[in-house]
Amino acid sequence: MTATRRALLGAALAAPAIAAPVRAQDWPGRPVRVIVPYPPGGPTDIVGRVTAAGLQAELGSPFVVENRAGAGGSIGAGEASRAAPDGATVLVNASAHVITPHLMRGLPFDALADFTPVTEIVKVPLILVVNDAVPVRSVQDLIDLAKAQPGRISYASSSIGGAPHLAGELFKLMTRTDLTHIPYRGSGPALQDLLGGTVQVMFDSLASSAEHVRSGRLRAIAVTTTQRLPGHPDLPTIAEAGVPGYEMTTWYAMWGPKNLPPAIAARMQQAVARVCRREDARARFASMGADPIASTPADFSRFSASEYERFGRLVRDAEIKGE
Repeated sequence: MTATRRALLGAALAAPAIAAPVRAQDWPGRPVRVIVPYPPGGPTDIVGRVTAAGLQAELGSPFVVENRAGAGGSIGAGEASRAAPDGATVLVNASAHVITPHLMRGLPFDALADFTPVTEIVKVPLILVVNDAVPVRSVQDLIDLAKAQPGRISYASSSIGGAPHLAGELFKLMTRTDLTHIPYRGSGPALQDLLGGTVQVMFDSLASSAEHVRSGRLRAIAVTTTQRLPGHPDLPTIAEAGVPGYEMTTWYAMWGPKNLPPAIAARMQQAVARVCRREDARARFASMGADPIASTPADFSRFSASEYERFGRLVRDAEIKGE
């Protein structure tokens, strides 16, 4: 092979490595689809829209939210997994992304292998609340009551397999109590029955329950995070209140399709991190009790894989069946 041909071949082989950073520097350079796999108005949609609006303000290109609801989020996630890995399509989904595969068979994608982790956007704590008529003022009170009346104390959740449901099942396993799960189609109906006394307990979002806690109709017992909430320093964590190691949160994140160039994923994450520092975005996230995270692709990759395994064990141990 002549020196000229070797030089040309070397240049050709090097071209993709050179081209990827150039594309990353130019990203987005065109409208970006932000697929949200749930209907408008819910928490995943809110996170997606706040993030999209912030990215558009930061980068100057349109970020268009497309709601592709259905089948527990798998329709939208499947569409995102089949998109070209060029930065023109991203998925914003909740932690359900790594829970649903353990509940539904025959999904048209692999929740880990068919996506490129970009960043965990925000984390949302849950609070353990009881109807004000229930004689419970602490985590230990609830444990004692549940053990004294096995199967008679019920807890509501917004769906089967959602974080509020898994929070209850984790609590049951770790405390060896028998609480009865009552699933609803949405947090609104679940909360109404909790207020009405049809059910006694719920693991709910702070934003959803705060008004009723302030009015005295619900009593907040503890938070599901590992640290106390800055705005509620008197509310203990479940872990410190008698269940060491307990933790359950809902988190929302961004993925790209499989084989998204690392440089583009890094640029996406950096832009989301800037969004999470914007006052307008932080205020909107705070209204739903969300804590901005903006983790790096590498950190989020490790975290999402760990959560996939953790939720899988919980689903198996609690013998949870999908709808």
